[in-house]
Amino acid sequence: MSTETVTIEKLGAQGDGIASDAGGPVYVPFSLPGETVAIARVKSHGTIMSIAAPSPDRQEPPCRHFGPDGVNGTCGGCTLQHLADRPYRAFKRQLVVDALKSKGLTPDIGEIVPAHPGERRRVVFAARRTEKDMLIGFNQAESHHIVAIEECPISSSGIVARLPAIKAIAASLATRAEAFRIAVLETLSGLDLAVDEIKKLSDPQRRKAIETVLALRGIARVTVNGEILVEPSKPLLDFGGVSVSPPAGGFAQATKPAEEAMAELVLAHAGRAKRIADLFAGAGTFSLRLARIGRVHAVEAEANALAALDQAARKTQGLKPVTIEKRDLFRRPLMTQEFKPYDVVVFDPPRAGAEFQCKELARSAVKKIAAVSCNPLTLARDLAILVEGGYRITGVTPIDQFLWTSHVEVVATLEK
Repeated sequence: MSTETVTIEKLGAQGDGIASDAGGPVYVPFSLPGETVAIARVKSHGTIMSIAAPSPDRQEPPCRHFGPDGVNGTCGGCTLQHLADRPYRAFKRQLVVDALKSKGLTPDIGEIVPAHPGERRRVVFAARRTEKDMLIGFNQAESHHIVAIEECPISSSGIVARLPAIKAIAASLATRAEAFRIAVLETLSGLDLAVDEIKKLSDPQRRKAIETVLALRGIARVTVNGEILVEPSKPLLDFGGVSVSPPAGGFAQATKPAEEAMAELVLAHAGRAKRIADLFAGAGTFSLRLARIGRVHAVEAEANALAALDQAARKTQGLKPVTIEKRDLFRRPLMTQEFKPYDVVVFDPPRAGAEFQCKELARSAVKKIAAVSCNPLTLARDLAILVEGGYRITGVTPIDQFLWTSHVEVVATLEK
């Protein structure tokens, strides 16, 4: 390890400040462009010792657990709390600009739809029993060390207020010192907790855990390793006026405002389409909203998510017909001829994107496509495939769903 002084030139794609010397780039977390900082350096990684010239874009982080001086260590959840709002939003929008430009795409890109504190309804905690207490928090960056949190400004007040209840449930389940995960989703009927990576429960432990949950308020369901332990009330999400009971531990958009912003863009692009295909449909975030416009065919690989979508569609009056298909679109994408019935195709894949699906879609005659993505780099690759196939990008909107991180959602619209 060496100590040296460097000047930060830019922010990297992960939010670290980057300096450079003859040996190559040096990555310095919690630094900002233009700052002169003294660092302790190990290879290409620098830890800030002091800041000689702070950037005018630097702000006081709103959370006590953020940064190198965070309580109990640096919480690994946020990386950019020290960057003021305007440059922060510009940085995230530029990630999308740069990703598309890397594939030769230069469409007009809208201003980013901002995120705000207290909006996160889905978080994943790390937990571990110690000799003295039950730890609940987030892993320190690139570490297995759990930073016990006392506040979380990104999370909804409903989750933060129930941290003691989550801790009590974790304590009733943990028998050993190994760390485990608790995915928490705030639903209309209470918190839905999915506990994973924990040892199988004995019967007495199971009874104790159930008694603990039933004695608490605001808990809708607890599942352990995919099995429902107790469900005091069915968890419910609202997808554009349609009530959906999500599968335990299943995917849901992290914030309601971001979900609604994405859905609004997708629905506006769909217009008055009569036949719509929704690929990677999940539990129906877009399908159930689109079914108020036209007939929807929802394709998804996860059986539990598809079942939740199907059940919600059957129970809701006023929707156009919704058909479902369980299909792994990575292994078996819809073929070009299968798109003939559809006016609009919507796809919202995982971070890996939809490369093979887009190659088939590019050869189709579908008039409109709405592409939703949580990864600008794979989105750029997929859009380039569609553009080469004769599609024109008509809109690109970045959406901030993961506040104070380098992750950004995007909705792109295309026409043949």
